[in-house]
Amino acid sequence: MMVVLSATSALADHATEAGTKLVTPCTLLREEPVRQHLKNVYACLTMSTIAASVGAYVHVFTQLLSAGFLTVIGSMGLLVALMATPDNGKNRKLRLGYLLGFAFFTGLGMGPLLEMVIQVDPSIIVTALIGTVVIFVSFTLSSLMAERGRWLYLGGTLMSLLSALLVLSLANLFIGSYLIFQGYLYIGLALMCGFVLYDTQLIIEKRRNGDKDFVAHSVDLFVDLIGIFRRLVIILTQREQRREERNRRN
Repeated sequence: MMVVLSATSALADHATEAGTKLVTPCTLLREEPVRQHLKNVYACLTMSTIAASVGAYVHVFTQLLSAGFLTVIGSMGLLVALMATPDNGKNRKLRLGYLLGFAFFTGLGMGPLLEMVIQVDPSIIVTALIGTVVIFVSFTLSSLMAERGRWLYLGGTLMSLLSALLVLSLANLFIGSYLIFQGYLYIGLALMCGFVLYDTQLIIEKRRNGDKDFVAHSVDLFVDLIGIFRRLVIILTQREQRREERNRRN
């Protein structure tokens, strides 16, 4: 992600030197406070992703900890602690610890899903990881290179759709509809992609308005990233299971 920021900034500089007026706000990356803030956000996101990977590894390959109700409580507790501890410039190590703990327990909570996927085909996890990175980077670049505030209008729509999707998924616990579950997966994946566009521009605008809390800002992108990965894993696993079933019938 640091390479992406540098490359985009270089593109903006080159276009300006050539006398081309940029309509898109690539110039925001020449704003030192914004550029530094984004570097910090993506650094926190990288560390969170590593912590989540460690959590998943601990569940799948060791007997130290396993996913369960207590891990959910731990994850939510650390997230609440992070949000309830305002950034004063002196407690960033503490808040970073909360963030990494939240990410670790989030990864731990994905352990049962990954165990099931490994039994079907371990390569699905690698494919889902690559797909997640490609999707996340693509939508991040789209957001960074779009006109200022272009995607901020999506906020209300995305939140409304997310609320409707959550209600539908809860109802489906009693209905048990395969069609509703598929809609939850694919619409949810599209929503997570939309949130990458929205959250990226929202973080930029927050920094411009004086909000320097890069630790909290990285949480939004981490949730988006995990949401994309989780749905891709399930979609790819379903596809592989259908393929195996067709092969057995033949």
